[in-house]
Amino acid sequence: MKITVPQANITHEATAAALTAAAKKADELGIKVNIAVADAGGNLAGFLRMPGAFLHSIDIAIDKAYTAVGFGLPTGDWPQALQAHSPAVQSGLKARPRMVAFGGGFPVRVDGQLVAGLGVSGGSEEEDEACARAALAALGL
Repeated sequence: MKITVPQANITHEATAAALTAAAKKADELGIKVNIAVADAGGNLAGFLRMPGAFLHSIDIAIDKAYTAVGFGLPTGDWPQALQAHSPAVQSGLKARPRMVAFGGGFPVRVDGQLVAGLGVSGGSEEEDEACARAALAALGL
């Protein structure tokens, strides 16, 4: 009987590159954001707070990364995904601690394997997603 399975995880180099790329995009957009990377287990792998970014967005960015890796779904996809479920499921999932159901969080997959989650908070949903996509692009994803 096999007791363990290997789990791929994001490297510290990739985490740093993602954080830097998202911050660069935020600079281009003229916004200040908080950026978080959670590893495959949902643990914080890296975080960057741009000076002047909203303080409440710190936890939101971390929770976006956690939600994205926890479910393997972009946080902005949740409104549509929840429509297929009962009102109890809809309200129950949204009420879960650390669950974020609006844009700015993306799963990070390498060769189809979930290795991390990325969360950006501080701009509009569209701006947060643009910064997160810049981070994914920096990783070649």
